[in-house]
Amino acid sequence: MKKLSWTGIFLLLMTAGLKAQQPERQGDLKELFKGPVDSSQWAGWWDRMRKWRSDKRDSLKYTDTGYLRPELGWMEKNFIYAQVMAEDRYLYDPVSRQYTVDRYLDDVKKRYGGLDAVLIWPTYPNIGIDDRNQFDLVADMPGGLEGVRKMVSEFKRRGVRVFFPIMIWDKGTHDSGLSIPVEIVREMKMIGADGLNGDTMFGVTEDFLAACDSLKYPLVLQPEVAIDDLKMVEWNQMSWGYFWNYAYIPGVSVPKWLEPRHQVQVTNRWVIDKTDDLQYAFFNGIGYNAWENVWGIWNQVPERSAEAIRRIATIYRRFPGLWNSFGWQPHVPAVQKGIFASLFPGTDLRVYTLVNRDSADRRGDQLQLPYEPGMKYFDLWNGVELVCRRKGDLVSLEFPVEGLGFGAILAARTYVLDSGFYRFLSEMHKLSARPLKSYAASWKPLLQQMVPIMASGSRRAGGERPAGEKVPDGMVLVPGSAEYLFESNGVMIEGNDLPTAVGIQHAWEKHPSRSQRHNMRIRSFYIDIYPVTNKQFQSFVDATHYQPRDAHNFLKDWSRGRYPAGWDDKPVTWVSMEDARAYAAWAGKRLPHEWEWQYAGQGQTGRLYPWGDKMDSSRMPRPDTSRNRRAPSDVGAFPSGVSAFGVMDLVGNVWQWTDEYRDEHTRSAILKGGSYFRPQTSLWYFPQALELNKYGKYLLMSPGIDRSGTIGFRCVRDVPLSE
Repeated sequence: MKKLSWTGIFLLLMTAGLKAQQPERQGDLKELFKGPVDSSQWAGWWDRMRKWRSDKRDSLKYTDTGYLRPELGWMEKNFIYAQVMAEDRYLYDPVSRQYTVDRYLDDVKKRYGGLDAVLIWPTYPNIGIDDRNQFDLVADMPGGLEGVRKMVSEFKRRGVRVFFPIMIWDKGTHDSGLSIPVEIVREMKMIGADGLNGDTMFGVTEDFLAACDSLKYPLVLQPEVAIDDLKMVEWNQMSWGYFWNYAYIPGVSVPKWLEPRHQVQVTNRWVIDKTDDLQYAFFNGIGYNAWENVWGIWNQVPERSAEAIRRIATIYRRFPGLWNSFGWQPHVPAVQKGIFASLFPGTDLRVYTLVNRDSADRRGDQLQLPYEPGMKYFDLWNGVELVCRRKGDLVSLEFPVEGLGFGAILAARTYVLDSGFYRFLSEMHKLSARPLKSYAASWKPLLQQMVPIMASGSRRAGGERPAGEKVPDGMVLVPGSAEYLFESNGVMIEGNDLPTAVGIQHAWEKHPSRSQRHNMRIRSFYIDIYPVTNKQFQSFVDATHYQPRDAHNFLKDWSRGRYPAGWDDKPVTWVSMEDARAYAAWAGKRLPHEWEWQYAGQGQTGRLYPWGDKMDSSRMPRPDTSRNRRAPSDVGAFPSGVSAFGVMDLVGNVWQWTDEYRDEHTRSAILKGGSYFRPQTSLWYFPQALELNKYGKYLLMSPGIDRSGTIGFRCVRDVPLSE
């Protein structure tokens, strides 16, 4: 790049003003301004940028009162942020039945330096399995709202602010009679949350601000997608840097440029290499969303990116007031090719952030700055003081920036440097002793294991069912097969961006996968003709006095330990997988494996439905598209839906529990058969899987929230084998 003195830059600025045009946007969603092609264009570009901000603020009649509220001042220091699934096993331990906030925070602190805020996500992708709305699902988390409040307070004790999502599209589940803004602000007030993230929203609308004001509970509002109406920046104090088009020359964040106190978190959930995300964040002085558990799929930040986050966060937190400076100057001229710099000035000090967009290391002179007596210079990234060389009215700064790496320079008066600064400098020196490129940048899927299902009695090696053995009441025999082609496909809406991590991992697979295709041997087994009914489950409860440790939502449709009149033959629902296993053990049975359930419906034909390959809605219950779900249909009400083996109610009445899979962070259950409930208004609700060769992956947290009004179960019993 051509070298320019600050005097030359000033003169160019003075002559460019009247000819300034609107700065050019970068990317389809227009979240970024394009930077200048080279330093010779910087002065005109800089003038256009300043003029755009002034004109835009005037045209919007922009006010900054939302950024002056002292109770929301923490937002400007909210740099490193993470979206975490409520079901993540590092956040909640289903064995001890305790939130484990310290475990979660200690893990991320160890790996990439810790968090300033979290977005806790208890809704999608499970929402829509029944008519519970987004507020019900928060209240159904372990411990109820009081338990959630205590969990939130544990985060805040560690200095971490807590967000929850707005599902603005959730208009097909239970209608409480209140508007979404009023109900969600009321709930956030009860649990002590700090902010809201507007899922799918191009700006959180002003009615949410009005709800905060009316309920006297201010929240930081943050949309998921680009703010399309920049007037909303007034009350959307945060946003995501999402779907960014990463050009070689870094773009400048539009909302951050309009309002430098606006905090952006760069978010790119499926990408593995985080280099572009982190370079654009550091260049813009904005935050990063370290989102790893993506709907139960673990996309861990690789070591190299994790170490970059640690170093960026350490610098951010040392100089918290600089990154929202109105004196921010992106694209200040740098000396070497591929190096791009931003200036963040404060009182008696200023920090330059640099990114190297080339893969080659850059050494030698990097910046030429105006000479100022008494000014000292420090390479913050490498933790050393710099010896500057004066050339007339300029000083040259020489320091290394590794390929695709970062740099940070402090210019400061001596009297603003205290002992804490030198401890920070020493810390950065230790961190930078190992270059980022020496850390692993690779990724691999998190492996899963299926939870074993114990046989329902002793099995003896040998042949098939002993001659003359009686088929148990209410069951049918499914003859075994020496070779069954098991083909199954998950209906999860998202996840194709990481094709080797989506879905589930069977024993024969090297990694989780959405689809399965495997030849396997099926041994003969007995299976319930119908899903377990209320009457049958009542017998179990009466005989055993069964009461789960976590009784929230247990048999929610029942009253005083009895099911409603006329519900004898309806499938029992509001039972967790643990409840179903307890019943099965009492009955001398077990839950089916997913392939056993599927084979009972399709046999060797591979048919899509129990009756054949063509959908026939007359063979299953009528769909319920209302917001207040009706009860399931009686079992046996649709005899024409029978399978070739005589199994009924396999599809379209209630989902049915089968296998459970676990990895280090997530538990999930495989649901088969679909259900009658079909919430409307959004494609984001839990998808149906009416075809026999499809499954739903249902994330598990605790029995209370796992239980559903549309999930039931049926049992199988192993056939004893002859000696």
